Amino acid sequence: CSALLCSLSFSLSLSLSRTIFLSSRLSHSGTLAGACSALSNGNLMTRNLGDLVKKEDFVVGSEYLTTLLVVVPKSQSQEWRMTYEKLTDMVVPRSSRMVFEDNDHCLFTVTLFRKVVDEFKLHAREHKFVVREFAYDENSQDSERTESQKLEAEKRRQFGPLVRWLKVNFSEAFTAWVHIKMLRVFVESVLRYGLPVNFQAVLMEPHRKAHRRLRDTLDQLYAHLEATISGPQETIDIPGIISNSAEYYPYVYFNIKLDLF
Repeated sequence: CSALLCSLSFSLSLSLSRTIFLSSRLSHSGTLAGACSALSNGNLMTRNLGDLVKKEDFVVGSEYLTTLLVVVPKSQSQEWRMTYEKLTDMVVPRSSRMVFEDNDHCLFTVTLFRKVVDEFKLHAREHKFVVREFAYDENSQDSERTESQKLEAEKRRQFGPLVRWLKVNFSEAFTAWVHIKMLRVFVESVLRYGLPVNFQAVLMEPHRKAHRRLRDTLDQLYAHLEATISGPQETIDIPGIISNSAEYYPYVYFNIKLDLF
């Protein structure tokens, strides 16, 4: 027992320092991935629209007219085409054009007089059409594209070293995890069966279709350890680590899930 605890203590202390380092790297990688995703992925309700539109889609430099970008549910695209000119006065007829679509939404442009923008947004919202806040500026579009490219390049640069680091350290992390499982087996066995220690821990990997047959066999072999229990119980209160567990058996049982990916 002391050897197991010493080994576990060493593995956990080593794993803790590496876990802190891993958390730092994953946090930074997650921040980069989130920034890249916000710029180029996601649905039309949240993503950056700069890379979806062109200068030709907008009325630029007009004192009276402006072009809005409207997100329309795909199922309502025909309704949009039939109603957008009637949502308010001073909408330029036949000015709407679909510039992009994804699985759920379509992105339309519409040109109207600046003085009725607020009224148009109000009536559009009543039809579940969402006007995105967007002002086309060629210089800002170029800077956003440059920023997006830099973020993508940085993400690719960090991804390779992160994967290599994970492969190198996976073995130690897995070993520490199995040590914890073995410690739980030991403690639960002592709590359940008492001292002196007299039990055997076994690691078993049954074939996929043999799980039920193995469980029935084990229940029969060790039924004498708990005569009143046969199979898993949902509301059993047995002293030990796995009290109130839905997987209580006459023998101590812990599952090691190997389908990690």
